[in-house]
Amino acid sequence: MQIDMSCAKAAYETKVQQLYISMNTPLILAVLVASVFLISGSLLATDEHPGPPQQQPLVVSDAEVFAGVKKYIYTYAQKSADKKFHIQSGGKDVALDLITIHADRLSDLGENKHFVCVDMKAANGSMYDVDFFISVRSGTLSVTEASVHKINGKPLYNWKEQNGILRKVKVS
Repeated sequence: MQIDMSCAKAAYETKVQQLYISMNTPLILAVLVASVFLISGSLLATDEHPGPPQQQPLVVSDAEVFAGVKKYIYTYAQKSADKKFHIQSGGKDVALDLITIHADRLSDLGENKHFVCVDMKAANGSMYDVDFFISVRSGTLSVTEASVHKINGKPLYNWKEQNGILRKVKVS
C-alpha cells in the first residue's frame, strides 16, 4: 500500500488551517465587536453638529471675586503717578481711594460673570459708588467694566429688569 504524501500533506494543512481559524474566531470576533462599539460610541458622543466642547461654568467663590477686585483696584492704582484708582465721571478723570468692597453686594450673574459694588472716596471728600463687572475665563478674573453708579448717594443710573436681564437705565 502506497500513500500519496501530497494528499496527506494537503489534508493535514487543511486541518491545521481549520483549527487555526476555529481557535482565533472568538478573538477576531471580539476585536471586530470592540471596534464597532468604539466607532459607534464616538459617533454617538458627538452633537448633531460639530463644534467646540461645551464649557462648564467655573466655580468661583465670593472670596475670590472680592480678592480679584481688590487686586485690580490696587494694581491699577500702583500704576498711576498719585497711586490712586482713576475713573471717568461726568467727562472728568476722578482719582479715588478704596474704602469698602461690599461683601453683601457680590452677585453671580451666571455664565462666569460677577458684579461687585465698591465704595471709594475722592480727594475732595465725595463718596463714589463704583460698580465692577468681572468675567472669569480660563481661571482668570478680569474686570470688564467699571462705572460710577452714585456720587454722594445720588444715583447716576438705576437697574431695571427687562426680560429677565438687569439693565442700566438713566435716572429721570
